[in-house]
Amino acid sequence: MEWNHLGRHAVLACSLLAFPALADQGQQVADQLAPEAATGLNQQQLVTGQEWMVASANPYASEAGAEILRQGGNAIDAMVAVQLVLGLTEPQSSGIGGGAFLVYWDNKKNALTTFDGRETAPLAVTPLIFQDKQGEPLKFFDAVVGGRSVGTPGTVRLMWHTHQRHGKLAWQKLFEPAIKLAEDGFVVSPRLAELVDKDQAHLKRFDTTRAYFFNEDGTPIQAGQQLKNPAYADTLTRIAERGASAFYTGAIAKDIVDTVRKAPGNPGVLSAMDLAIYQVKERPAVCAPYRKFEVCGMGPPSSGALTLGQIMGMLNHYPLSEMGADDPNSWRLLGDASRLAFADRGHYMADSDYVPMPTEGLLAEGYLEQRAALLKTDQALVDAPHGQPNWQHAMRYAMDESIELPSTSHFSIVDKDRNVVSITTTIENGFGSRLMVRGFLLNNELTDFSFRSHNNGVPIANRVEPGKRPRSSMAPTIVMKENKPYLAIGSPGGSQIIGYVAKTLVGYLDWNLDLQQAINLPNMNNRFGSFELEQDTAAEQWAPKLEALGFKTQIKPLNSGVQAISIDGKQLTGAADPRREGKVIAK
Repeated sequence: MEWNHLGRHAVLACSLLAFPALADQGQQVADQLAPEAATGLNQQQLVTGQEWMVASANPYASEAGAEILRQGGNAIDAMVAVQLVLGLTEPQSSGIGGGAFLVYWDNKKNALTTFDGRETAPLAVTPLIFQDKQGEPLKFFDAVVGGRSVGTPGTVRLMWHTHQRHGKLAWQKLFEPAIKLAEDGFVVSPRLAELVDKDQAHLKRFDTTRAYFFNEDGTPIQAGQQLKNPAYADTLTRIAERGASAFYTGAIAKDIVDTVRKAPGNPGVLSAMDLAIYQVKERPAVCAPYRKFEVCGMGPPSSGALTLGQIMGMLNHYPLSEMGADDPNSWRLLGDASRLAFADRGHYMADSDYVPMPTEGLLAEGYLEQRAALLKTDQALVDAPHGQPNWQHAMRYAMDESIELPSTSHFSIVDKDRNVVSITTTIENGFGSRLMVRGFLLNNELTDFSFRSHNNGVPIANRVEPGKRPRSSMAPTIVMKENKPYLAIGSPGGSQIIGYVAKTLVGYLDWNLDLQQAINLPNMNNRFGSFELEQDTAAEQWAPKLEALGFKTQIKPLNSGVQAISIDGKQLTGAADPRREGKVIAK
């Protein structure tokens, strides 16, 4: 099969250099970002290094992280710099108005942990916040656009908390790349310009987003255009000087709350108290065995590691390496394992600080063996019901009814001391709530909750509650081998994230593809019964084969954004998903 014949219009594999010493290359940067510089999916190449590596979804951000690593910073320092630049150059996907999950390997302590910077529901929310007067769920964008959907942002506190614990360079130093880029301007990428164009109706509803994303004549910003954001530079300067408290209290916090509560037509309930009491939570990593590896990631409130772990745990019972990527049964197993895992996800998974969860039972060896036995067939499963894992809690939940549309960003970093960061970061839907304050967009994370709180009198685990963190599909992952990090990986893409990561892991760990080839594999996901096949790729050719196995198929855009780094002794190998504008930089 011609896996590299993928035909999608992707964006540059160039390095964008955004620092003073490299200012003379500005015209080269602009040339590389021009629409005609876009190339096919097979453009990206593996990058190797031995000292350090950063792989992010945007070249400006990767260069910011690389500059921090060149100056002697560590993985956490570089993480802060990358995130701040992503919020500027890729504002539709993540930023300081959103939240993130971070999986971290501390090499000196030989310890793996995770940090939960997920947004929280305001204390004033009620179960009816996403229902109409008849008690029926609102239409998705009626809930999203405006203040109603905004949760308490967690990203700034996450950066501050982890830097206080593990950072090396001065906090202020990490802000310099993003502040300079916001003041001097960056080149709008084709991807950003296209997304602004598609979302005009929503972005034009509010004065701040209209003023920023549209020209004076009302036209949307164009690829290749220089865009400055002095308001964002000012916000970052305040946070650089005063730390996270500058964001969660004082003038910035007041403006956030006012923007949410006074949003025209769809106000929210976020308060100054919600911001003031927000805390990052350090949680143990959730790990699942796969072959000779451990696949580790973020536990609840993310469903990422649990659902991914269940998929890999079921596949562990089948010889995928012998079957290969061209065998329809390989994809049948991957698809139906995903369906079974998603059934458990919808039934059980939510913020475990608020609802009891059978976390251990869902990954128990005997339970996964039982679920894997359902796949011993030569046809697609007729039905994929949730299972009954061992659980001391008596309560059973109704099936979730939440909507997750793809956006988000992922990046991976390894420093010279072999500390590892795998972080997935988001404002949820593209451009979040479409509310902009002081140069950054606010999230619409509350719409990750189920719009219904009960179904036929049975509570839904992922229902909205005051202070609760909405369930996520973000799956920042560190694969361990012999108790050391072997691979840092993750992706954006809503609930498709889990399938994107699973496919790449199988390609890399089972099918002997290199990291770039595994990422480039056409995306073929099955969450709820229909096999979703990546439009304009070789995946379309699989429709008849999968239909012959009993699946329904659906051809649609499946824009993953996998950024991955493998660690093999002294050798680092990185790859970026060419479906986006990612870049790997190494030394």
